[in-house]
Amino acid sequence: MVAYSFKQRFAAQIADGSKAQTVRAPRRRHARPGEMIQLYAGMRSSNCVRIAPDALCTSVEPITIVFNSEGMIVGIWIDGAMVEDMDRFALADGFESLAAMSEFWATSHGLSREFRGVLVRWVPVIRVQQ
Repeated sequence: MVAYSFKQRFAAQIADGSKAQTVRAPRRRHARPGEMIQLYAGMRSSNCVRIAPDALCTSVEPITIVFNSEGMIVGIWIDGAMVEDMDRFALADGFESLAAMSEFWATSHGLSREFRGVLVRWVPVIRVQQ
């Protein structure tokens, strides 16, 4: 089973099911479709919390994100297909807008012209409050 850690700002959206995807850099092993994944905030810290019950991974696809010289996202390709509605993609990824997603990337990852990684998607899991 693969675990993913998220910034605290995304925890509520994952818990309520409105965020069911994540963009990740290449690593030795990502989740595979049909596999359960664990979703945490603050993993490897004293503030680590499990965001939601294990979720079923539905897809892992290559993603390329292209930025202009100011750090704005100007193109997204998933498995070689251009994303037509980048604002909708940004919303699905937990941002208010494409501009907010661009700002997050520039702040968190620095300015670059291109990112290549994977897009991991899962069946939304809604945590039931007791």
